[in-house]
This record gives sequence, C-alpha cells and structure tokens, in this order.
Amino acid sequence: MTEQKENEKENFNSELLIKSLENEDIELFRKEFLDMHPYDQAQFFTMLDKDIRANLYNFLSPEEMAALFENIENEEEEYEDILSEMAPAYAADMLSEMYTDDAVDVLNELDKDQAVSYLTIMDNEAAQEIKELLHYEEYTAGSIMTTEFIAIEANQTVRSAMYILKKEAPEAETIYYLYVVDEEKRLVGVISLRDLIVSDDDTMILDIMFDRVVSVSVSEDQEEVARVMRDYNFLAVPVVNFQNHLLGIITVDDIIDVMEEEASDDYSKLAGVSDMDRVDKGPFAAAKKRLPWLVILLFLGMMTASLIGRFEETLNQKAILAIFIPLIAGMAGNTGTQALAVAVRGIATGDLEDESKWKLIIREAGTGLITGATCGVLITLIVYFWQGDLFLGFLVGLSILATLIVATLAGSLVPLIMHKMNIDPAVASGPFITTINDIISILIYFGMATMFMSYLH
Repeated sequence: MTEQKENEKENFNSELLIKSLENEDIELFRKEFLDMHPYDQAQFFTMLDKDIRANLYNFLSPEEMAALFENIENEEEEYEDILSEMAPAYAADMLSEMYTDDAVDVLNELDKDQAVSYLTIMDNEAAQEIKELLHYEEYTAGSIMTTEFIAIEANQTVRSAMYILKKEAPEAETIYYLYVVDEEKRLVGVISLRDLIVSDDDTMILDIMFDRVVSVSVSEDQEEVARVMRDYNFLAVPVVNFQNHLLGIITVDDIIDVMEEEASDDYSKLAGVSDMDRVDKGPFAAAKKRLPWLVILLFLGMMTASLIGRFEETLNQKAILAIFIPLIAGMAGNTGTQALAVAVRGIATGDLEDESKWKLIIREAGTGLITGATCGVLITLIVYFWQGDLFLGFLVGLSILATLIVATLAGSLVPLIMHKMNIDPAVASGPFITTINDIISILIYFGMATMFMSYLH
C-alpha cells in the first residue's frame, strides 16, 4: 500500500512539473523540482520531450543543471543531442560547475572539435583542470580521478585544518578523508574526518595522521584501483605520480561505475559480443557489433564440419556413431565454459596469484576426471541397455571421459595463457571455448572409433 502511494505521489509530481513547465510557471517548478534528489531530477529530465526541456534550461541555473547532469548516464549520441539543445555558453558553464571527473566523462563522449569548443568558452580555471585530466589514458586511475579534494599540511593544528575544511568543503567531492602533504605537495599522510572532529583543537596534524597511506599510481588500470578500494573498504583513494605528488582522488561512486562497466564488458565478451547491446539500439547497429565474432565462429565451425568429413569412412561403417556427436560436443562445450568462468572470475578479482594458478589447473583436471568418469560410466550403461552393444557404450563413455578432462583443462588454461600474454582473458569467450572443444571432442571421439572399429558390431 505504501509503495502504491509513493508511485501515485511520483506520478502526481511528474504531471505537476510538466504542467508547470508548459505553463512557464517558474516559481512552482523550482519549488517542486529543487526538493527532489538529483537522481530523481535526472530521471524526470530524461523522460521529457526536447521542446519541454527548452523551458527547463531557462528555469535552472548552470550550477543546478550540473547536479542533474552528473546523474545522467547516456551514450555518446545522446550527450551530443542534449548539449546541442542548450546555448553554448550555458552548456560550458554547466560543465565547469560539474565535478571535474564527471565533466571529463562527458567531454570524452563528444567529438574532439565539440569538446574543444566548450573548453574555449569555459571558465579558465575549470577548463585547465579538465584539460589536465583529459590527457590521461582512458581506463586508468588518472582518467577517473577528481581534483576536488582537501589537502592539509602536517605542521598545522586541528583548529586550522578545520578552518580549511569548512572553507573548501562546498567544492570538494568528499570530505571523509583529508590528505596530508609536505611543502612539495608529496603525500605523507591521511586523516579521517572522525579523527579530526574528536581531536583537541591544539593537536598537531602530524601527531594524529596515519602515515602509511595506501595510494594508487596515476597510470594504474581502473580494475586494479577497484580491487584496492574493495580490499581496503575505502570511500576514496589518493592518486599519486611516480614522485608521490598528490594529483587527485578516486571516490567510491566512480569505482561503482567502473565495476559495472568492467562487469558488463567481461560479460559481453564471454557472450561473444564486442560491446554489450543496448535494448534501444536498432537491429543494424546490434548486427554490426555481433557479426565480427559470428563470422570468426562460422569459420571455426567450418573446421569442425571439415573434421567430421575426414571421418566419413568411419561413419559409413558405423552410422550410429553420428547419434552421439551432439552429446559429446555439447558436454565438452558445457564443461569448458564452466572452467572458463571460474578462471576468468579468478583473474578479474585478483584471487589467482602465481602460486595458486597451478592449484587451479590441478583442481580443474581433477574435476574433469571425476565428472568425466561419472558421466562416462552412466553413458556406457545407457548405450549398452539401449543398443545392446557394450563396446559401443564403452567407446562413447571413454570418449566422454577424455573429452571432459581435456575440455576442462582448455577452459582454465586458455584464459590463463591469454592473461600471461597481456590479452584480456574475457576474449576467451564461451563461444570460442565451445567451438574449440567441439573440434577437440570430434578428434577424440572419431579417433578412438577409427582405432577400435574392428571391435564394433
């Protein structure tokens, strides 16, 4: 009942806001709209038509629009479309009011000439901060850090640090940590907001700061940054250069976005898709992304068909062997994909250190042996009672045993080898492992059948 009331209230507010926009009732609109959470503002904004949004830009200041825009997640074309609805000066002012890392994310999605034009008419100080972050390589700590943080010095008191905190807090992205730097802006310590509040005003920062600071390099991969923040349960982590100068911080909200982005990217690769399709994309756009993978898999599939053709004589002598091809190939694909998922997850989470990789390989080999032996015995008995041919059942069962061992090893070894070669292990996707194991299983099955053809009835 409560949820229903909340939905009715939300619908009522949406209708009221739209009506106030259409009637150009700025007082009513601002009263209702500015009471909403920025996320809800962004959700409301995205449901509006272009014509109605034109009034919204007249009702909100660039600063108010910036808070809304930071909560919008769009594709490149949508960012371009929305910014093109605004007056260039208004859009530039809005971008300068956004947190630097969020503004960089937006500008990275735009055409280079467009981004330069906004930077040209933007406030000089904001433009300079954004330009510094735009130079960092994508998917590194530098590309996702923000420069809005609070830094203090070790030789000052808690009272003076509190003064700095109150003065700079409105512009800072987070105030839960204050970073301590020396005269050359090198990171030497960190102090939490709680420690600062509970300490005596005359206490020196040097006496209460934590000097064993965990930081990340500006060139560190964003996945590794996410791992650090997960392991230490940080709300923010400082970013430094090779000389340990404090350049910025990465906050937990940015890391959540990174984790979602990386998970989506890995999942799309495991599915054999170059980039995860959005449901609002057309069939041509979706087909364009999927076709490269499918064409590669098509040629690999032709190798499987060609391989079966080479055993045509064996099939002519014992046609019933063809019945079990989908069974053996399917089992190989399934067990290979399971091993692949375990290996890729271990690599992605950092759980697989050098000393545990062999443990994974040995464990997967043992798993393949146990599952292969179990399935092999079962299929031997089933084929025997079904066809009355014990050796045929033994042949299929032995093929299952060998195939599952090899397929499990392939599923775990391929991503490990790719990771060693600095290739994204998620590229060793399910469709590739399945197709490779199809080839392996056909070789094993028909190889054994050809060798023991004389024993088959």
